[in-house]
Amino acid sequence: MLGVTVAATLLSAASAKIYFKEDFNDKNWEKRWTKSTSWKPSAEMGEWKWTAGEWYGDASDKGIQTGEDARFYGISAPLNEKFTNKDKDLVLQLTVKHEQQLDCGGAYIKLMGDTDQASFGGDSPYQVMFGPDICGSSNRKTHAIFHYDPKDTNLESKTNIKVESDQLSHLYTLVVKPSNDYEVFIDDKSVSKGNLEDNWEFLLPKQIKDPSISKPKDWVDAKKIPDPDDVKPDGYDDIPAEIVDPSATMPEDWDEEEDGEWEAPMIPNPEYKGPWKPKMIDNPEYKGEWKHPMIPNPDYKEDPELHVRCKDCTHVGFELWQVKSGTIFDDIIVTDSLDEAREYAQKTFFAKQSNEKAMFDAKEAERMEAEKAEREAAAAATEDYDDEDDEHDEL
Repeated sequence: MLGVTVAATLLSAASAKIYFKEDFNDKNWEKRWTKSTSWKPSAEMGEWKWTAGEWYGDASDKGIQTGEDARFYGISAPLNEKFTNKDKDLVLQLTVKHEQQLDCGGAYIKLMGDTDQASFGGDSPYQVMFGPDICGSSNRKTHAIFHYDPKDTNLESKTNIKVESDQLSHLYTLVVKPSNDYEVFIDDKSVSKGNLEDNWEFLLPKQIKDPSISKPKDWVDAKKIPDPDDVKPDGYDDIPAEIVDPSATMPEDWDEEEDGEWEAPMIPNPEYKGPWKPKMIDNPEYKGEWKHPMIPNPDYKEDPELHVRCKDCTHVGFELWQVKSGTIFDDIIVTDSLDEAREYAQKTFFAKQSNEKAMFDAKEAERMEAEKAEREAAAAATEDYDDEDDEHDEL
């Protein structure tokens, strides 16, 4: 039995195919990628930097970084060959590092079919959009958006997929399976999984409310009713909302001839309970919440190729807007094997993760120490100025 398992694993590895891989570690990366020169006016487009960043696991391990604030960014590259994930997994993976503490901007990658790379931009058709999107504290998510031809629209996930927003590199992985299941990983830890049909509105609902049935007119769905035996107490309406403050006394310097007749201030009446309402009791006629009967949707149709989220995909690309630049992209892979993606991650992301964290922590310690020194210097300067001011006053 063990031999069969090993053989199956080897067969799977042998049949796996990598459609795209990019680590940006050589100067020829610019020959493999095409900038979107015709998407926006050049003044609105930001420049891409080729850099390992300010903190890294290996200075020679570089990525591409957004380099100018408040700019659009567009760039794309062709796959090795066309990719259609019919009856096979679709795996899209990349690393993202926000060195700038991103406050508003996208950091997602797109998979698309044939495209004019020079004009590739926000309006260009795509099949998959995946990766972080952050704007303020309320809009923070990992996008997993699929184009669906039968509806001719791009569908967002119904659930909010978590995102990392610190200043370290993170590995984002999307997997779509022929079983119509999906899974999203961050740093190879699952953060969202389930069924495509359940989490995206690809298809019409399987069931609908029976249009021939409506809630009966005599249906009682009020849980509580006013107690018919409860009566308003005599004199209830005579209780004032405010009363004169019994502890108030006229100020000693009050002159009624000049100030007028003194009146004690009013305070809320502790005896006042607001407008009278009868107490509520359980409704003996209550039938419960009425639920509309459901029936099979006659218009529902299954899609046997729902998992085919990449059909003749030919390119990957980034089209972004960032208020504050500084995001680095690296280690991109498109494959039909999660094992291949994980193996690539071990050689790239995980190989440099701990060293990058150590360098970041050291730089943060230096920054905090420098800020502390600046604060102390400013406080000392203020104290010296106050001392000089005091001496001047004495003279």
